[in-house]
Amino acid sequence: MKTFAVALVLALLGGASTQGRIIHSETSLYQNILVTEDGTLRCLQFTVRKDQHNQSCRDSRAPKRMVFAYTRMMLAALLLDPSPQRVLVIGLGGGTLPTALAQLYPDAHIDVVEIDPAVAQVAKRYFDFAPGPNTRVFEQDGRVWVKRARADTTRYDLIMLDAFNGDYIPEHLMTREALQEARDLLSDTGTLAANTFSTSRLYDSESVTYASVFGTFINFKMPDSANRVIIASRAAVPDMQMLVAEAARLAPALLPYGISIERYPPLFNTIPDWQVDARVLTDQYSPANLLKGQ
Repeated sequence: MKTFAVALVLALLGGASTQGRIIHSETSLYQNILVTEDGTLRCLQFTVRKDQHNQSCRDSRAPKRMVFAYTRMMLAALLLDPSPQRVLVIGLGGGTLPTALAQLYPDAHIDVVEIDPAVAQVAKRYFDFAPGPNTRVFEQDGRVWVKRARADTTRYDLIMLDAFNGDYIPEHLMTREALQEARDLLSDTGTLAANTFSTSRLYDSESVTYASVFGTFINFKMPDSANRVIIASRAAVPDMQMLVAEAARLAPALLPYGISIERYPPLFNTIPDWQVDARVLTDQYSPANLLKGQ
């Protein structure tokens, strides 16, 4: 059965715009997984669509350099907490974020939650994801894991929500209840960074949902990325002077990852650019079907 599924994936790719040669293909319980290689660039994809984009890439010439703008943007959260001791990453992909965080903060404890065991194996085999003594990987649904973790006393200085599937963030991770549960896991000054899209039919509702849980948050967009990163905190958002000073301090450490973090603070915005009366996403109302066909 598995052989047939893999053959089907390869057949479907005959009309897809996948770049590079396929070096790994499998159908897991949750999705189709592809690893492609083009020169020194190795990339991970989920599902099979004509407009499918890479989820994660690694350049063997510069292994530390983050290939995608959105991964570089996610580390803007460090401007609010430059020395996190406990980190939670929901969504593994190729392991880019937890690998970088472990290198930057070797003494930090990092928990990674990934629903698909096959993704975890691919990250280790093809993208050099190698959890160290302070990094734990939990193969479980992120929402379920967060619910159970709230019963523990562990709290996180930084939570990174990067749980994209082939289309968007799973809807049960976007609701007010889900964000409230994640907020409960933050330390008193903890920060949450969420990778999402700069435009979508759920943009307004997604934005007011974050505001309903965190109040004012940083809406971070860059002109060279279709993603936005939402940076929210249990503490007050620092003023621009503090952000600029922290960026200057962090800049040398982040430069090997291709991150020019001193460019980021002027692009931060806390003024709503969405309909503030949009409907909040809840466990009873989360119309992810609006995203179909985009």
